[in-house]
Amino acid sequence: MGLADWFSGFCSNIQVQDGGTLSLRYKSITRRLNTDFWSTTSETSHSLFVGSYGRNTAIQGFSDLDMVFELPSDLYFQYDKYKGNGQSALLQAVRNSMQKTYSSSSIGGDGQVVVVAFQDGITFEVVPVFTNKAGSYTFPDSSGGGSWKTTNPRSEIEAIRTRNTACNKNLVPLCRMMRAWKKTWDVPIGGLLVDTLAYQFIEGWQYKDKSYLYYDFLCRDFFRFMADQDKEQEYWKAPGSGQYVYGKGLFQWKATRCYNISCEAIAHETATPKKEWSAKQEWREIFGASFPD
Repeated sequence: MGLADWFSGFCSNIQVQDGGTLSLRYKSITRRLNTDFWSTTSETSHSLFVGSYGRNTAIQGFSDLDMVFELPSDLYFQYDKYKGNGQSALLQAVRNSMQKTYSSSSIGGDGQVVVVAFQDGITFEVVPVFTNKAGSYTFPDSSGGGSWKTTNPRSEIEAIRTRNTACNKNLVPLCRMMRAWKKTWDVPIGGLLVDTLAYQFIEGWQYKDKSYLYYDFLCRDFFRFMADQDKEQEYWKAPGSGQYVYGKGLFQWKATRCYNISCEAIAHETATPKKEWSAKQEWREIFGASFPD
């Protein structure tokens, strides 16, 4: 096995293995909410996977799936007129609907979402939304007495998809590999910020039209890019939507450490004779046991 095989195998190992369970649950939730709010039994209308799964950047072992469900616009005016917390009442109405199907599951509310926790550890977080003319969504936030907020996940999904295609489909694997790094090193960085930085980086990366044979350079150069981010910066702008993505802590130190380890790995790869075993151990230190040994 050569370098390209190592990274191809790694990317395959961390890819989400659904087996159909996630799709069945998504369709079941959608059917239930459509039945109660749209008088239809459609399993696909009015709903959308968002978050890392919607952007196609999630990896095997994730636990939370985000989805939005579009409600009829007249409900917005109904709950907006509430004297109390209409947003909380709306979330409760969605929760009550879902309990008809998942009476034995743990269903709760969390300010902006209705959460369904399944026994296998997977959690669906459902955000009830109203569709705006520009394609964004208005959603309820029950905290602080209640308010309406706006999000635009469709534009983020499309931006990632478009740039991934333009970069020989290297963006999505980069996002996934960095999630494996985040998990292995317990890096204080959110998934959307990983995707945002990868999106910014790869546009100007000189080998963006290459493939797995250049993934050692891809990881090394992206670690350098992350390490060079301003430590005083509080937020970055998400692809497509431009929404503020706030940092959760200083990720730059661990990015610097792994930049150095990746340089050591590449030195082993290019040594005479090659030290392939040593190189793979360096990559496994960065990415964990999912990287082929």
